[in-house]
Amino acid sequence: MQTAPLLAHADLDAIFAWRPDGPVRVGDYLADVAALSEQLPATGYLLNLCHDRYRFAVGFAAGLRRGMTSLQPSSQSAETFQRLQAEYPGLVCLCDGATETQDLPRLDFPPSPQRGEGPGERGIQAIPQIPADHLAAILFTSGSTGLPQAQRKTWGKLVQNGRAEAIALGLDRRPHAIVGTVPVQHSYGFESTFLLALHGGCAFWAGKPFFPQDIVTALEAVPQPRLLVTTPFHLSALLAAEIALPPVDLLLSATAPLSTTLATEAEVRTGAPMLEIYGSTESGQLASRRTTDGASWTLLPGVKLEQDGDNTVACEGHVEGRVALSDVIELLPDQRFLLHGRHADLINIAGKRTSLAYLNHQLGAVPGIVDGAFFLPDEEGPDGITRLTAFVVAPGMTARQVTVALRERIDAIFLPRPLVLVDALPRNSTGKLPRSELQALYAEKVSHGHH
Repeated sequence: MQTAPLLAHADLDAIFAWRPDGPVRVGDYLADVAALSEQLPATGYLLNLCHDRYRFAVGFAAGLRRGMTSLQPSSQSAETFQRLQAEYPGLVCLCDGATETQDLPRLDFPPSPQRGEGPGERGIQAIPQIPADHLAAILFTSGSTGLPQAQRKTWGKLVQNGRAEAIALGLDRRPHAIVGTVPVQHSYGFESTFLLALHGGCAFWAGKPFFPQDIVTALEAVPQPRLLVTTPFHLSALLAAEIALPPVDLLLSATAPLSTTLATEAEVRTGAPMLEIYGSTESGQLASRRTTDGASWTLLPGVKLEQDGDNTVACEGHVEGRVALSDVIELLPDQRFLLHGRHADLINIAGKRTSLAYLNHQLGAVPGIVDGAFFLPDEEGPDGITRLTAFVVAPGMTARQVTVALRERIDAIFLPRPLVLVDALPRNSTGKLPRSELQALYAEKVSHGHH
């Protein structure tokens, strides 16, 4: 039976994570994992709801040791929990705070044992080996395109995944301390903060800072070199806050297209290269690029793209099976490619074509607009025509001023009818806008005839 180690660190004294009370060494992590695994059932599903990244890491590994599978939904709504309980009998919730879990079986994270005794005294000698074909995690798509779909990930592929990213980002040669503003349960945070720590030899900050000052505090709490794993949404808020940033050595972004403007500003302000990751929950991460170097992406080691007509399939490397991608892709030589937007985002009005990504990019570039999104409703208007709508956060501007500015940037046929000013967009914790939330906003503000 093929196995793969729980983590790449062979040194029990290496630092695995940073918590507010200081560093946690690999040996202590393994001891915490062993202690928690005693309290878990021998099989079944672990719904790991820990907010603290270190406790998530302890729970995940303790579940692996017991032969459990980690369930990682992108939402923690009552409806999601009910569906999981129906589909995954024997599931246990692991919590580290006042999380509402309804009547699900629940285990609250135990207080950490005393540090101070070395790992040897706590009985830890070796890194656990996990069967490579064990179903380690089931991630769920964000539901931005419909009902969340289960994506099964085996342990061997997850190990390859973390390793491939470390090599692509150069962290295998020079490990960084990771600070992430994204949740560890979702695929981007799971890969770029957790798997990168386990199999890229990086240590990570246990918290999930959201506000700019919290991000600065977290960066200051870990040593250089530092890697900030974030999203365009969090990054633009951080730069707009105009507070002094401690030295950052590498910036990473995903979940939404990063504009060249924001990438350039981030590099100028920090002096660090700004890298982007491309992937999906279904395929896992597939490619990276430095945004200011141009539009092309480079595949991560081991991964391949194949094309059949307009459709592109990801396979090999750490990809589970063959995964059809929802993006329009143009293959280039040397493991590179260009992205031309999502199939579902391509818009054709009166014979003119564009994409939602392009329109959103133009909207975001208008001075005074804080946030904004175009939306193409499913239903036709009263005259039988489907009209583009846009929801815009632009304090101090009128809808007319926004439209006038947009008219200079996009073809008049794509101007939103109507353009609705709102206080905030219904983004989730990774900064994504689930289609269902936009549909609800549309129903509330537009289709009931209230303009």
